[in-house]
Amino acid sequence: MAQPRSNAVGVDNTFRRKWDREEFLQKARERERQEEEDRFKSKDKAPPVQRKPLKHRDYEVDLDSRLGKTQVVTPIAPLSQQAGYYCAVCECVVKDSANYLDHINGKKHQRALGMSMRVERATLQQVQERFESLKKRKVPESFSEQDLDERIRKQQEEEEERKRLRRERKKEKKKEKAAQEETEDADPDMAAMMGFGGFKSSKK
Repeated sequence: MAQPRSNAVGVDNTFRRKWDREEFLQKARERERQEEEDRFKSKDKAPPVQRKPLKHRDYEVDLDSRLGKTQVVTPIAPLSQQAGYYCAVCECVVKDSANYLDHINGKKHQRALGMSMRVERATLQQVQERFESLKKRKVPESFSEQDLDERIRKQQEEEEERKRLRRERKKEKKKEKAAQEETEDADPDMAAMMGFGGFKSSKK
C-alpha cells in the first residue's frame, strides 16, 4: 500500500494566487473618491431647472370638432393626421378623449410647457382682486313683469305658427291622396292618354 507523500516544508503547492489586500483597498478608496468628485462636478455644472408654477388654461380644449366624422388613415400619414387626438407640444397621438385629457393634465406635458406640477400660493390681495373682477363681470340683470309677458307672448306666437304649418301640411297630404284616388278610379285608357298612367300604384 502506497504511503501518501508528505509535503516538503516551505513549498507552496495550493496553486492559489495571493492578493495584496492593502493595494486593492487603496484602489477602491481612490475610485470612490473619484466618483464623489465627478458627482459634485456634474451638480455644479448643471444648475437645477426652475419651472414656473402651474397655471390654468386660457383656451378651450377641443374634444368634439371631429366627432361623427369619417377619416381615411394611412400608415404613412403624419402624426397630426392620424386617428385620435394629436398633441403638438409632445408630438404624440392619444386614441381617446379621456386619455387625451389625462395627457394634457399630466406631468410630461406640463414639463414640456415649462411648468412644474406645483400650484402658486395665492395671496390675500390676489384673492380679493379676483372676487372684485368676478363681481364686475356678473352684472345683475333688471327683470320686470313686462319682460316676462313679452316672453310668454313670443312663445305663444311661435306655437301658433308651428300649429298653422302643421295644419297646412296635413291639408296638402289630403289633397295629394284625393288626387291619387281620383286617378286610380278613372278609366285607365283615359288616364294613360292624359299622362297619368305613371301615378298608378303597383300595390294590390
